Amino acid sequence: MPRSINNPGGLQEQPKKEHTMKIADQIPKIIIAVLLLGGGAVVVSKVTGTSSGGGIVEVTVPELSQIAALGKEPFDTNCVQCHGPNGSGTDKGPPLVHKIYNPGHHDDGSFMRATKNGVQGHHWKYGNMPPQPQVNAVQIASIIKYIRELQMGNGIFYEQHRM
Repeated sequence: MPRSINNPGGLQEQPKKEHTMKIADQIPKIIIAVLLLGGGAVVVSKVTGTSSGGGIVEVTVPELSQIAALGKEPFDTNCVQCHGPNGSGTDKGPPLVHKIYNPGHHDDGSFMRATKNGVQGHHWKYGNMPPQPQVNAVQIASIIKYIRELQMGNGIFYEQHRM
């Protein structure tokens, strides 16, 4: 093989292939990966009974009426410590956005009585709920409206209670 001045070793140079990938070409793959990872997280969440907010159940917050929106503040001040963000539950208290608390099983009066008088635990392992005397009747009514709208936004509606 003849040697050249520009190639003293006599080796033939191979043309370089360009391996540049445009990021735009990778976007569909990135989107699929994100969706798969996100879907996996949802499955793990449902199987383990946890949610991204740390509650026992996953709660979607719907658009709230004015009264329900007013109930969020006293709920967050007085109830969230045990019943979790948006009624999703914690290790100290049950989720209120749960079919057990549908209006056919626990009507609004039961929420009012539980808040005023406390309630003996009967569905969950959390024990008794103490009275909440710092919450007045107007706040209780707005909290109940808030919980009911959260329930409806998560597919929980009146079901007649059967024993």
